[in-house]
Amino acid sequence: MKKLMIAIVLSLLGLLSLVLCASTEEIRPPLDDVGFCWQKDQMNRLVDYLKSIETESFDLPRLVAGISVHDDYLYAGRIYYPLFSHIKTREVVVFGVTHGTVRKAIGDPQGKLIFDGFSYWTGPYKNVGVSKLREYLEENLDKGFYQVNNEAHKLEHSIEAMIPFLQYFNPDIVITPIMVTGMDFDTMDRLSDLLAGHIAAYIKKNNLEVGKDIFFLISADANHYGKDFQNTVFGEDDQAHQKGIAHDREIAESCLSGVMAKEKIKDLTGRLWGATYKDFKDTVWCGKYSIPFGMLTIMKTLDSLEKGKQLKGKILRYSDTYTEGVLP
Repeated sequence: MKKLMIAIVLSLLGLLSLVLCASTEEIRPPLDDVGFCWQKDQMNRLVDYLKSIETESFDLPRLVAGISVHDDYLYAGRIYYPLFSHIKTREVVVFGVTHGTVRKAIGDPQGKLIFDGFSYWTGPYKNVGVSKLREYLEENLDKGFYQVNNEAHKLEHSIEAMIPFLQYFNPDIVITPIMVTGMDFDTMDRLSDLLAGHIAAYIKKNNLEVGKDIFFLISADANHYGKDFQNTVFGEDDQAHQKGIAHDREIAESCLSGVMAKEKIKDLTGRLWGATYKDFKDTVWCGKYSIPFGMLTIMKTLDSLEKGKQLKGKILRYSDTYTEGVLP
């Protein structure tokens, strides 16, 4: 058994319903090229195949946010598809994981957001621009709460994995990449207050509508299970597989489904963290910082824009790499 994967959609309840060529130093190159699609023909073939095997139809309202797997497309392609095929905005804010290998390489900063300094990120169809929101946030956020680190973003794959799917369905997509580092809940609460305030101000200033013009995306892979991840709390047989699935689904349904509230997000951290926020509890979720921080920021941004509107979560698709196997 390997990774448990989840795609979750979030929507609002209520009525929302002169040419310059960039130098290579300005373009963030892909990190992972095995199992991902960085050529347009590859991406076209993948999506054509995913369309051909899709058996479900999804009657969804205008979405404002989502939580997405960032694993290898060969394992997780079917999990990506339904969420990304419903993202229609030109602009997307992506809250990414800061994986352990990256933390080690950059000195393991705590309680900070990590922005990049690239003008473009590589996409399968053309280079993907970075939104002016990033510059706005850097100008307005207290510098003690973030750092700009291209090396960190070059080493981290949790954001780049979103780009081919985003660009396939939105050719002119622009992104705001934000890596989330380790932090306790109180720090998340304070920092998300500040970040949400500035994002809401940017949205108002530019007359944007959430769900129509700008979307929020959280990158996370859910539970990493098995010896490779030193995580065999349920054992290693078929019964363990079923227990692991049931455990993860219960967490998602309890904390990320239905009408969202701050108390649910705090409960989520209690379910994922051990004695401190640096520890894992009885499940090794990849996204234990990006999910709660991203959710707090999204809820506060929407509340600032439209008082009284509630955010509602729904599990769109759930699976694991053991069940899915590898795409042909």
